[in-house]
Amino acid sequence: MNEETEMKGAIQGVIQQLMDRVMENVLYKDPFIIEEHLSKKPLYAALVPDEIFKGSHFERRFVTPFGKAWEKLAVVAATHGLGYGEMGYRIDGLIPKGQIQRISEVLNRLEHSGKGQRKTLPDWKSELSYIREGKGEPIPVSVICDLYVEDKTANKRYAFELKAPLPNSDQTKVSKEKILKLHCMDPKLVDGAFFALPYNPYGTRENYSWSFPARWFDMKHDDVVLIGDEFWETIGGAGTYNAFISAVNEIGVEYKERIYREYLGIEPPKTYDPVLTLLHEPVLEYKTEKDED
Repeated sequence: MNEETEMKGAIQGVIQQLMDRVMENVLYKDPFIIEEHLSKKPLYAALVPDEIFKGSHFERRFVTPFGKAWEKLAVVAATHGLGYGEMGYRIDGLIPKGQIQRISEVLNRLEHSGKGQRKTLPDWKSELSYIREGKGEPIPVSVICDLYVEDKTANKRYAFELKAPLPNSDQTKVSKEKILKLHCMDPKLVDGAFFALPYNPYGTRENYSWSFPARWFDMKHDDVVLIGDEFWETIGGAGTYNAFISAVNEIGVEYKERIYREYLGIEPPKTYDPVLTLLHEPVLEYKTEKDED
């Protein structure tokens, strides 16, 4: 079995484990009970078809566990790509006191900008340059990163804060603080630290417009930000993202049909063609209307 086939099998294993657990949950452990819905939300039930809320019930029980699945999938890609990956990795290092103070200063300016003062826009390079000018005694600092990766061939080490494609402001602030600290450790303990999103619901980097992370990063230009294929190919090499999407789509058809029949209790629509779905409708990609801050 070659490396590509092994990675494909490992990716599908993670997804199958997740989806089987979700199906077990929505079908048996926590099903949508129409009578309960009618009792709790009689006005909604009078105006909106039950199937809409049944879909929302499923979505909530699907999206939350997928957060951890992204990290597991990233470990698979890193292990079969660069050579090693680990979730929740702790890095202990030293940072000059003045740089720790400047990290807090930069974050505070971004958080409170626009409130009675000139708005401060994120600019990773200038922020990091300013922070690194700080001096003082070395202070011990610990950072637990979402994903740690080692390039066994080039002997390089990387850390990633891996968040859902539409992260909130608080999550992004915490991640930026961690990434700044990793870049400021002396001696250097990683060769790079990044803010990463597993895929881009807006299609292209230039079109990414979710407002909350934009408060902390220039999502379109900061080179410390990786979105979609940029992230997967950084940890797994060229072609990893397409291989990843292909592996998931291959088993996605089965789960879509199960959701139609077993959860919604209907046959897949006549316009639903599993072959066309496999080729043109990636399971992990979706379109969303532009959200407002």
